Amino acid sequence: MARALVQYIGLPCVHPALNFSQSKMIINYASGNSRNSSTTTFPLAANPLRLNLNSFTGLRSAKLAFGSLVVRCGKSFDIEEDYENNTTTTSGSGESHYHRNESFYKAFERINRQSIMVVLLAQEEARRLGHNFVGTEQLLLGLISLGTGIPAEVLKSVGINLKDARLEVEKSIGKGNGVAALGTPFTPLAIRVWENALKEAAQLRDSHIKPEHIFLGLIRLGEGVGVSVIENLGGDFGEIRRLVIGMINKDKKPAPVVLEEYGTDLTALANQGKLDPVIGRQELIGRVIRTLARRSKNIPVLIGEYGVGKTAIVEGLAQRIANGDVPESMQGKKVIKLDIRLLVAQEENREKRVKKLIEEMKQNDEIIVFLDEVRFIGDDAYGVGALDAAAILRPALSRGEIQFVGAASEAQYALYIRDDPTLERHIEPIKVPEPSVDETIEILKGLRQRYETDHNVRYTDESLVAAAKLADECVSDQFLPDKAIDLMDDAGSRVRKCHDQVGEEVKLLEIELERITADKLASVDSEDFEKAIELRDRETELKEALISKERNVVETESAVVVTGMDIRDTLLLDWKIEWENGDIYFLPDSGFHFPDYM
Repeated sequence: MARALVQYIGLPCVHPALNFSQSKMIINYASGNSRNSSTTTFPLAANPLRLNLNSFTGLRSAKLAFGSLVVRCGKSFDIEEDYENNTTTTSGSGESHYHRNESFYKAFERINRQSIMVVLLAQEEARRLGHNFVGTEQLLLGLISLGTGIPAEVLKSVGINLKDARLEVEKSIGKGNGVAALGTPFTPLAIRVWENALKEAAQLRDSHIKPEHIFLGLIRLGEGVGVSVIENLGGDFGEIRRLVIGMINKDKKPAPVVLEEYGTDLTALANQGKLDPVIGRQELIGRVIRTLARRSKNIPVLIGEYGVGKTAIVEGLAQRIANGDVPESMQGKKVIKLDIRLLVAQEENREKRVKKLIEEMKQNDEIIVFLDEVRFIGDDAYGVGALDAAAILRPALSRGEIQFVGAASEAQYALYIRDDPTLERHIEPIKVPEPSVDETIEILKGLRQRYETDHNVRYTDESLVAAAKLADECVSDQFLPDKAIDLMDDAGSRVRKCHDQVGEEVKLLEIELERITADKLASVDSEDFEKAIELRDRETELKEALISKERNVVETESAVVVTGMDIRDTLLLDWKIEWENGDIYFLPDSGFHFPDYM
């Protein structure tokens, strides 16, 4: 965990590789030990703004990058970066402006690199005129100043250029006092432009906010100086919007029908927060990213036994892409997990489907396909369907026409890949070892919150230790961490089910009580008082039992706990694990039972 205390004078917190003018920036990086802290001052002379956009690839995520750009001036705040878990949080008196607006915040999470450039250019336009805000007019000038992209091309086609737009802006708002900082906040109307941009991106089914979405958001706003500038320069909003949409649709590639039908978009799931956190595998994820970015041997194949976490590494790659924590060449990529078994299962049109798959992958160079069974690309692929798929896939892989991540066991790799030198020279094998028990415990701790939410239970620390150790010692035909995760999952389900059964018993008692009360009243009406007395006594017993059960439910509802004993019981009763000699003893320092041979 690294902590960066950022203090800035007239500037937002910006990556130090950016060089601005008219101010200075002081960054004090502290590792938690004062002896290891250092302060760096960046003097900013009165020169034109110089930007090194490559610096953005070093930021932990697009959210941090953009949050850094819009913080109000003259404040300081803490940035905490958890490099292992790939998270960033901010706190302190310098709260970002975007924290006050949920749509604004969501827009910043999905910003792309070109849109970040638009913001920087808009800030420069504000500085040039000496204004301490970024409004719709500065955003418009930023879009034009970008010089490339759909907004600049459309505005140029309707006769609107940067020089005329600047003159019109200056005519509308004049010059400021000349003391302007780059850390200027957005005006309320500019914030609404970003909210509109988020909506435009959603309507156009784009996962990132691009300059064209900002431009459409400005047009949708229908008010403000930026809109007036376009009107005064003769722009027709209906025509401009039609041109923008037309260029967006022209640039769009055909929807990957086969990939959508037979694949799962892991990057989309990562954006939706539906993937489990990946713990302790950052180095391997980094190797996959570096391999994909290479010119040669750029097909990473993860080699390890079933259950060691190969798929989790690819999910970690999808999460890194979703967070923007990848090199520029991989920004905006999609990781699609392909179900090739389903693809080749039906003989009818099999070859056509596989060829269509290759065509879609070639047309959509932002797609990285994950195949967890490399036997389907090997020269000795077994099964008629597998042979057909391999014959079509292998040439495209060998020519580097598609991006691909594979997974295989040691035996599969040796059988289908290693003996095929033509294919192997394009592959970078990455060994995925089984994690140790201690590493598995840390993985379970990272997953604890997700499983607690799913099962509505609480896992104790000792239950996680028990799951890792007992799975390691007692389940010999599977591998860590998957077998420990499965044990943890089953134990949570078991404990929740047992607790819910108490609630079911309460419902049954309530039904029985209603029946007995009704029978008692009927007996009184029919003057069968002897039976009524019997039913009254039974009613009293049921009421006492119901009160006891309800009290038990209330007492345990807020604290349904999975313990080490629950893990052991799951092994014994559900997994049917038998110890070698049938004997079990209690291990006092851990709080759960182990087989005595441990």
